[in-house]
Amino acid sequence: MRISHWLYFLFLLNLFPFGTIFSSATLFTLENRCSFTVWPGSLAGKGPALGDGGFALAPGSSYQLQAPPGWSGRFWGRTGCKFDNSGAGKCVTGNCGGGLKCTGGGEPPVSLVEFTLDGSDNKDFYDVSLVDGYNLGLAVKAVGGTGSCQYAGCVKDLNIDCPAELQMLDSGSIVACKSACAAFNTPEYCCTGDHATPQTCSPTKYSQLFKNACPTAYSYAYDDATSTMTCIGSDYVITFCPTP
Repeated sequence: MRISHWLYFLFLLNLFPFGTIFSSATLFTLENRCSFTVWPGSLAGKGPALGDGGFALAPGSSYQLQAPPGWSGRFWGRTGCKFDNSGAGKCVTGNCGGGLKCTGGGEPPVSLVEFTLDGSDNKDFYDVSLVDGYNLGLAVKAVGGTGSCQYAGCVKDLNIDCPAELQMLDSGSIVACKSACAAFNTPEYCCTGDHATPQTCSPTKYSQLFKNACPTAYSYAYDDATSTMTCIGSDYVITFCPTP
């Protein structure tokens, strides 16, 4: 190797250490098919905050974010938001600490999509979760990957059939549907205390209502078998208010 080439190689190693120079980012495309503005929120479990934690997404528009290998985190949609010029404000559903750019998770009830990239056997793990309740339809589709790469989501509007005891109201309208845990806060519904294992925490009539409406979404804490999806080397499209 000529000296000039060797120096250039060392320069590349300084910028891209072994194990990262050939790695590619995962592309998330967030699209809004709702008839109203949605303010996506994001929270990283591992890696950087994507989209600065939150932004506005007008009806019919989309926004792309790149996540580095090994990233984990969640996305959700906020509704009824009002922010001032500094980004301070709040949302009717999915609020996250009173700002456009979230620094914490969305306040329940809220529909979530969760990711762990490059996990066991290099698989991405992802799911749509209603464990924290439901505020709007949400789905995730894998694009270009290998493996099962199943579609996950909740297409049906659960606010329409939400039981009265789970309803979250704003100005007399149902804007979200609480989880039974949030509504009643008992071990049976929250999978805590004597119900803190898969063997002792079973589906309830409320989680079953969610499951029947949205079979590929998490309906309660231990709903893993039909709700956790895997894919390898994929990009992902996350849709708010998906259609069947």
